[in-house]
Amino acid sequence: MGNWIINHGLTYFILVVWMAINIFLFVWFYFLYDLGDRFFYTRHLLGSALAWARAPAAVLNFNCLLILLPVCRNLLSVVRGSFVCCGRTMRKQLDKNISFHKLVAYMIGLMTAVHIIAHLLNVERYYNSWHGEYDALSMALSRLNDSGNTTYLNPIRSTTTTPNLLVFTTIAGITGVIITLALILMITSSMEFIRRSYFEVFWFTHHLFIVFFAGLVIHGAGRIVRGQTNANPPYNITFCKDHIEDWGKKKMCPIPQFAGGFPQTWMWVIGPMVLYVCERLLRFIRYIQAVKYRKIVIRPSKVLELQLVKNGFKMDVGQYVFLNCPAISQLEWHPFTMTSAPEEDFFSVHIRSVGDWTQKLISIVEQLPEGAQGPKMGVDGPFGTASEDVFDYEVAMLVGAGIGVTPFASILKSIWYKFKDSNPELRTRKIYFYWLCRETHAFEWFADLLQVLEREMEERGMGNFLTYKLYLTGWDQSHATHVMVHADADTDVVTGLKQKTNYGRPNWDKEFEQVCKENPTSVVGTFLCGPVVLATVLSKKCVKYTDVDPRKTKFYFNKENF
Repeated sequence: MGNWIINHGLTYFILVVWMAINIFLFVWFYFLYDLGDRFFYTRHLLGSALAWARAPAAVLNFNCLLILLPVCRNLLSVVRGSFVCCGRTMRKQLDKNISFHKLVAYMIGLMTAVHIIAHLLNVERYYNSWHGEYDALSMALSRLNDSGNTTYLNPIRSTTTTPNLLVFTTIAGITGVIITLALILMITSSMEFIRRSYFEVFWFTHHLFIVFFAGLVIHGAGRIVRGQTNANPPYNITFCKDHIEDWGKKKMCPIPQFAGGFPQTWMWVIGPMVLYVCERLLRFIRYIQAVKYRKIVIRPSKVLELQLVKNGFKMDVGQYVFLNCPAISQLEWHPFTMTSAPEEDFFSVHIRSVGDWTQKLISIVEQLPEGAQGPKMGVDGPFGTASEDVFDYEVAMLVGAGIGVTPFASILKSIWYKFKDSNPELRTRKIYFYWLCRETHAFEWFADLLQVLEREMEERGMGNFLTYKLYLTGWDQSHATHVMVHADADTDVVTGLKQKTNYGRPNWDKEFEQVCKENPTSVVGTFLCGPVVLATVLSKKCVKYTDVDPRKTKFYFNKENF
């Protein structure tokens, strides 16, 4: 339990607080509409569906306030910078912004479903009450005289109005349908399969959030749920509800008058909407700033390396940028971790051919004349990630899978520069680097950097500073035969490095035990850029091998999220 609290305690505390606020809002507004005197007659007309419609609406307001904040990348970068004094545990929560964004979206989807079902029942009750299918009180409330059409309770005002007509002719109904359709499209297109295979579909449909928020702000203006207004002098509901014939004749029973509540949703979402508009304006300003190509290289395994230069651009290790290529699409932006070091006068990204956008970009570059500038490129960023904190740890475990090695290329390059310049601020004294790949060609573009680091460490007598292990998870018989023939060679047949390539997957228990043994009193930062399955495994190992004793080894898990 102590290990779990160290690694996940704050995360779950934040989730508990978020859930507690949701529960409080739901319960508070449920009882407000289920017990409040102002809604006695409304309840009589609609039954318990009234409270079941209004309570989810309050929860929706709260979560619509939150949904945009985790995707304000520049805001998160500012907050991350201001949290330097608050410790790594607090900053680590910012790296889970997309996970929180999804969680809030699930809550919005759930509450929307409850809200819709309850209101469908309400519309049916309104219709039946108008046609006298319930008691006399429901009929009287539905048929109240209202020459100005402002103090009614039942929005169905004539015998020709059907439930369908009410839904598709009122502000609340029309906007409700539009909001629901937009939400369904956004949620369904966010499924893992669609995001990975048809990213453009996900990207375009997700921008229906503009329609969603516009409809949300207007939705409440329909004021379809109405409460009693004339309660002064005090309205004697106990007496009046049973004496309909006395309405307007006795002082204690004036003719009931009703009004919809003041729309409140805009007050919940106006702040995040303004922040997000500022976010998009900043992104546009960055987009129009000129970007020049320093170097373009096609690496093995269809990996494209772009070295770019932009005035005023400053980065830190492990950060990422969003790239836009107007020649492919004016609107699409895709995230890529930078592989360059802050000490270099350019920034670079390595792009693997995955999906339509990357394939088109590589195809355009392959057709360029030698020495020519690449297509126009818009750059937004840089943005912070978990890897920024790597130098805050005495010991770091870096785990990359496939192209997920990119943030660690930046880190290892920066280490090389720090050693070259004898930087006294380098706190890290030991790095364990693991790279898992399915094919041998994937190692080639990164092996050169490892060879330089290998030589540099040996020359400085610091061969133990960097321990790296490369794992090949896929191979054929011809490759296995080739390895066997050259088994006695001084360097690896795959990478040319002194460290031989391992075959299969790491035994993580053995690796963590080794780190504990070699660093018995250290704080170890475990950083992953790779699949969720591997993240689950490493997260559990960090909990398992963290010692509650503050004098012994502690592991903190960090994962790259885009």
